[in-house]
Amino acid sequence: MASPTYERLKLRNGLRVVLAPDRSAPVVAVAVYYDVGIRSEPQGRTGFAHLFEHLMFQGSASLGKMELVNQISASGGVLNGSTRLDYTNYYEMLPSNALDRALFLEADRMGWPAVTEENLANQIAVVKEEIRVNVLNEPYGGFPWLTLAPVLYESWANAHDGYGSFEDLSNASLDDARDFFDAYYAPGNAVLVVAGDFEADQAAELVHRHFDAVPRRAVPARPDFDEPWPTSQRRGEQKDDMAPAPAVALGWRVPDPADLDAYLPYVVVASALATGDASRLRRRLVQDDRLATDVGAHLGLMEDAYDVRNPCPFVIEAHHPGEVSTDRVVAAVDEELDRLATDGIAGDELTRVTARLRYALLASSDNLLRRTLNIASYEQQRGRAELTHEMPDLLDQVTAEQVADAAASLGPDVRARLDLVAGGASS
Repeated sequence: MASPTYERLKLRNGLRVVLAPDRSAPVVAVAVYYDVGIRSEPQGRTGFAHLFEHLMFQGSASLGKMELVNQISASGGVLNGSTRLDYTNYYEMLPSNALDRALFLEADRMGWPAVTEENLANQIAVVKEEIRVNVLNEPYGGFPWLTLAPVLYESWANAHDGYGSFEDLSNASLDDARDFFDAYYAPGNAVLVVAGDFEADQAAELVHRHFDAVPRRAVPARPDFDEPWPTSQRRGEQKDDMAPAPAVALGWRVPDPADLDAYLPYVVVASALATGDASRLRRRLVQDDRLATDVGAHLGLMEDAYDVRNPCPFVIEAHHPGEVSTDRVVAAVDEELDRLATDGIAGDELTRVTARLRYALLASSDNLLRRTLNIASYEQQRGRAELTHEMPDLLDQVTAEQVADAAASLGPDVRARLDLVAGGASS
């Protein structure tokens, strides 16, 4: 299959644009990625990146509250947004004859969102309710994506609660919100991707028509969030009275995801350990020894292996019956990691694992919206939208030796261990 072609623009206000025509179906997708996420929010303003994502749906200079959502829906489209460690994104997919409308809507909120006292107050209330539902009143709430980070990391940027504390959210002022917008939502701090059924010159004209008017503002320097690696095991405990059974999360630092040669072997290790019934930890812990009821392994606290910056963790999470000690579960994990490091991975297993990873990426790219988000994240994170179609082949180049070396680095002396204690029992 021929590699797709991308056309790039850079507007006078600094906005970077990637156009990815695909005339195979009469639909288009639009994604805007702002280079601000949980790690960028100011100290004392936990949850602010997520809060501001909510504010961007509350209207703009030309649109009242919820009109953006209504206009996309009336066009037969879908839309959403999300907040991650290293970006906040907004996106929609809709019929191709509505591209002009989608670009107008994104430009209007990029330049002139309705950041008002009323909108700020009601979205603080909405975010607090999300925290109650998804964390405070949910078994395993925040485990491990919120609660492992402060065990593994030392710096505030990497370790703090990205959902936010009620105190910090309550103390957020309108000036805080406007300062956050001015600092991080400048056009030069964003990437716009348009993909689907259009001619490139037509889409470029529409991009200029709607986004050229967005004022240029200073772009903040992106901080370096790196910090020293652990030199000993770090331990933590999370008590959860609502959890029906205990669990454990193990986390290790891995090489900078920008260094794909060093990083991708860990993606293969995670899949070999815990993806599918034939994977090593599922066979050992769940099927054979029955030490665990479920086990998983992934890169990134939010399971975003391909679009996260340094520092990034390798995470193993296991849920187990109360009569099985957490130490037994962890010992079995260590044995399987040691076996992978010492005995290596056979050619047929490596082929099976990389084929599964390749399939997942290729299947993702078949979906226009998912492909658009991949293009946007690779361009924002790496300046390489082309990784959307290159990544499957890069995974296929990972060797058995690299997999063994990656597994060997996941030892107990450099990891974070977080024990979740169910029902108030002690571990």
